[in-house]
Amino acid sequence: MAFFRNAKRPLGILLCNTRLSTCSGHGYSTWATRGTSFAQYTDTIASKTAYLYWVSRRFSSQELSSAERMGLLKQLRERTSAPMKDVKASLVECNWDVEAAQKDLRKRGKALAMKKSSRTAAEGLLALAQNEGKAAIIELNCETDFVARNEIFEYLALALAKQALLIENSSQQASGVFSFGPECLEDIKFNLEHPKISGETTIQNAVTEVAAMMGENVKLTRGFVMSSSSNGVVSAYLHRSPQPGLGRMAGILSLEVENGNSQLDALQKVGSDLAMHIVATKPLFLTKEFVTSDALKNEREILRSQAESTGKSQMAIEKMIEGRLRKYFEEVVLMEQKYFLNDSLSIKTILDNLSKEVGSPVKIGNFFRMEVGEGIQRLEGSSADEPVAQAV
Repeated sequence: MAFFRNAKRPLGILLCNTRLSTCSGHGYSTWATRGTSFAQYTDTIASKTAYLYWVSRRFSSQELSSAERMGLLKQLRERTSAPMKDVKASLVECNWDVEAAQKDLRKRGKALAMKKSSRTAAEGLLALAQNEGKAAIIELNCETDFVARNEIFEYLALALAKQALLIENSSQQASGVFSFGPECLEDIKFNLEHPKISGETTIQNAVTEVAAMMGENVKLTRGFVMSSSSNGVVSAYLHRSPQPGLGRMAGILSLEVENGNSQLDALQKVGSDLAMHIVATKPLFLTKEFVTSDALKNEREILRSQAESTGKSQMAIEKMIEGRLRKYFEEVVLMEQKYFLNDSLSIKTILDNLSKEVGSPVKIGNFFRMEVGEGIQRLEGSSADEPVAQAV
């Protein structure tokens, strides 16, 4: 009868009883009856407790059915968005305890994210946040466009742009554009409210946690903030936008008006059209006066070499250079360009028409254009010196 009673007991308990009996010499002996010191008794109890915990963890997972394990895998995968192989490894390690496995996944992911932080991340998204008279745009990078389309990655990018909008630069004038690096935001604390990433954290920790979830190098690379005067507006356009506020290319500009009684709707509409034009045509300078001497010198040398190869006279060569230089200005200077949707209109003409509509002179205060990956390529390429298109 005793054998059959023991046969019904779980294997873990039988092994535990056997182990406990071995540790104490007799299953019923105590420190009092054997004259053992209290310290020795405490050590014995601790070892028994540790072994009991090991046995319970070792054999409890065997009680789960395949369907239950699949349910736990699905649950943890939905919670964390971690790769399935990592989800399973953490659940096995933590004896199919979902809460413990979730903590283990975060530890694993952060360690992995640190290892991948040196890998090139040239994909990603631009995220834009705006309020009245101000706009902020950031670039969040990853390694593949697959991760760039992930909803958690998109959510983080938008959240970072909103934080960038709060940046104040006391060294700048009331209106203007300034750039900032990731160090300006890393230690800022903010709240995330996504089902899979929530709570108060720092921006640096949030980026690291998303990198852990995605299994790729994720990093905040750069950002710009533009503000207008009290009589102006800031307009933006995002190209290849998966949702409002996100895109892979962006154009932003400010329109300044001499008086404050302007029609803001008209300004915003024309501003949005011009921002789209900036993305399409890639101007580098606002006016000819802003063209740098180095850029002008390099272009003249190229044009002269091309003209001299024709074998024409020096006078003809000079005329060719000046003619081609005007073409160069039309390509790189915003105020010299034709409107890309209607080449019968110039940018100057559009601004003149807008000035008449609002009853006050309108001018472009600042502009810039940026694209995902160009900053990464510029930093990693030793000979790449092309700047982000902007006018300040």
